Amino acid sequence: MGQRMQAAGGCLTAAVGAGAGLALWSVDFQGRFYRFEQSPDWRVLYAELPLAILGGIAAALGLWALWTVVRRRRT
Repeated sequence: MGQRMQAAGGCLTAAVGAGAGLALWSVDFQGRFYRFEQSPDWRVLYAELPLAILGGIAAALGLWALWTVVRRRRT
């Protein structure tokens, strides 16, 4: 696999991971944002959202790196 294809695969994997993190974060968003009839909990947006996106990117790139290592050992 060429270097350009590897770079494109890594970027695509990071984008998919960010999307997966965002999708998992959005599950029950309103339940976490409005808790027990209180005012909005803004930590959901400025703390949980970036962590969910970065976690999704890290998990996806970790799996991609593991897959690359396993694939290289087979050939």
